[in-house]
Amino acid sequence: MFVRSLEDVKGTERYKVMPRSATVSARYLTADDGMGFSLHVNRGEVIEPVQLWYKNHWEANLLISGAIKVTDLTTDEEWILGPGDLYQVGPNDRHLYEVLAYEHHLSIFCPALRGDEVHDEDGAYSPSGEIPSTAQRMFVRNVETLRESGAEMLVANGQARTVRALTTKDGLGFSLSDVRFDAGASTDLWYKHHWETNYIISGTGQVEDLTTGESWRLEPDMAYNVGPKDRHRLSIETDLHLVSVFCPPLRGDEQHDADGALQASGPVPPGPPGY
Repeated sequence: MFVRSLEDVKGTERYKVMPRSATVSARYLTADDGMGFSLHVNRGEVIEPVQLWYKNHWEANLLISGAIKVTDLTTDEEWILGPGDLYQVGPNDRHLYEVLAYEHHLSIFCPALRGDEVHDEDGAYSPSGEIPSTAQRMFVRNVETLRESGAEMLVANGQARTVRALTTKDGLGFSLSDVRFDAGASTDLWYKHHWETNYIISGTGQVEDLTTGESWRLEPDMAYNVGPKDRHRLSIETDLHLVSVFCPPLRGDEQHDADGALQASGPVPPGPPGY
């Protein structure tokens, strides 16, 4: 298992200023990490609309703060998005992206980006792997709307509440969940059949590698990453809110077994070199 923070990424080639959108993108995970997707933590100033068209990827975007507007240039449908909104775009989705108020969002790409890509004149990135096969067009979901509709589940042997906002059936190559732990929660987990990243939005705690005894403090703007060899323990200090991304993607109905694992759901990525 390994941990990445904003401070780890700043000053490296993983920290990018995007010229098309005035967005600062911290690429916490890239193709080199071998997890089946890349994870970017983005912050952007107000900008006029720019065209994007990810012909060679699927991308999910979860807005944490601020306001943006996206427009489907095929249908002219528009969405004004705020915290908790999740929009997805793929090879068929030429769209406009506009920042209305200073924003912070997570971006997940499949196949994973290498990390050195720049947008071409169409707003695309160069191919970086096989594209998940799906007829899905761009779509928007809201985490709180899903929660209010009854989609929230109690998981981690009763220690966490989750909304599995993207699952296998969405065909993006990964799943995404909004996860909340109450202060004082503790659970042992062991994802024998998956790779998972966990980006901390708010709250504090500790994660411990139960094989080596090494531990890391959990706090906002960091991500801890675990795979099939990584039996670990979470100890929550203050109410903790995180975003969890799995590859292979979850079906959405899984529950943790006695070891803290979830049922196998597809081929497992190799993980980082030497794992």
